[in-house]
Amino acid sequence: MPELPEVEALRAFLTDHLVGREIVRVLPVAVSVLKTYYPPVSALEGRTVTDVTRHGKFVDLDADGLHLVTHLARAGWLHWKDRLPDGPPRPGKGPLAVRVALETGEGFDLTEAGTQKRLAVYVTEAPAQIPGIARLGPDPLAPDFDEDRFAGLLSGERRQIKGALRDQSLIAGVGNAYSDEILHAARMSPFKLTSSLTKEETHGLYVALRTTLTEAVERSRGVAAGRLKAEKKSGLRVHGRAGEPCPVCGDTIREVSFSDSSLQYCPTCQTGGKLLADRRMSRLLK
Repeated sequence: MPELPEVEALRAFLTDHLVGREIVRVLPVAVSVLKTYYPPVSALEGRTVTDVTRHGKFVDLDADGLHLVTHLARAGWLHWKDRLPDGPPRPGKGPLAVRVALETGEGFDLTEAGTQKRLAVYVTEAPAQIPGIARLGPDPLAPDFDEDRFAGLLSGERRQIKGALRDQSLIAGVGNAYSDEILHAARMSPFKLTSSLTKEETHGLYVALRTTLTEAVERSRGVAAGRLKAEKKSGLRVHGRAGEPCPVCGDTIREVSFSDSSLQYCPTCQTGGKLLADRRMSRLLK
């Protein structure tokens, strides 16, 4: 799933390629991805893109006051085309969901792989009213997201820190992969309770959060849209690397499986050498 660093890099890429360009056609191929019905997608046609912004994991294209907002979900992506194919796309069972064409002949496709269709597209005059955006917590890379604010958010929570970091209503933009990376950098167990954090641990977690995300954004800066997924994977130290040696201590990276996802961690760096049981057992192996 694209997370804050990739979506931020995508925003920057689209700013360079879309701002000042006229949208001539918006073609929904998979109508199910459209979560709004008025204004219609055709209302975007003939408008010029004036800005591209990000809200957590949402990408927001402002076309003369009408917004095309996208959440890529787990398996969605944006594919830029220097030259779009001639003729309209054919509806079918393929991954193509929406095609956006510019007056220059350029444009992009929104696609979604797999069977779980969660890609979401909105056309609205008020992005802040989209439910997923309305419930977002603060952006962790915002200038005013200081350590006191972070500590204040966690002070009202009593749950495992992994889940707290992924909660979009608490902190916007962090998902499964970067929460693993942040916790590894902070040398903290994903199952540690937020209510048990000391002031020193909160400080370390805040530094890890800002540093991990900032470095990931810098790695992705200037990378073409089609290469962002590969760039993300190459920069991860523990997530998705179960069975490999930890780059810090050399211990074997371990995995905990859930019904629809998994987390990875280093026992030496994060849990004092203890192995975390499968999450279905909800306890540490003794």
